Amino acid sequence: MRLWAEERKSGSIELLMTLPISVGQSVTGKYLAAWVFIGLALVLTFPIWITVNYLGDPDNGVIFAAYIGSFLMAGGFLAIGACISAMTKNQVIAFIITVVICFIFLLAGSPLVLNFFKAWMPQSIVDAISSLSFLTHYISISKGVIDLRDVIYYFTLIGFWLYANALVVDMKKAD
Repeated sequence: MRLWAEERKSGSIELLMTLPISVGQSVTGKYLAAWVFIGLALVLTFPIWITVNYLGDPDNGVIFAAYIGSFLMAGGFLAIGACISAMTKNQVIAFIITVVICFIFLLAGSPLVLNFFKAWMPQSIVDAISSLSFLTHYISISKGVIDLRDVIYYFTLIGFWLYANALVVDMKKAD
């Protein structure tokens, strides 16, 4: 949440915007740095995987696929958070709004939500709502099947929110 909110609050965004890089490069750089940090946090859970292999005989392909799914889902959450952070000066407000938006994306594919929409919407719209869910795509990957559609979903989602992030930073550059 501090990616952009703290920059704006402390006034260091003016320095960042005067550097000889484009807004898109600064958005991408900040995002990739945070995503690498998340990847490092996931890598640090590797000893648990080793312990599980020592104690039993798990399906390592499924575990590896779940790591990839977790990394992609974290990237999606991060892109949404970075965009919302660019909209506000307060990181707490950015956090709360990001949690709500990510929660909506997470639950969009749950049976409770889908059954609610099935009652009064056409099936094609219900399927579209289901396809927007983080959970639907993550569960597919965590079963050990890395489908290209799921990977494309996450990269498209990340690209959309990073583009929106760049637009917000560019619009707020004059503030």
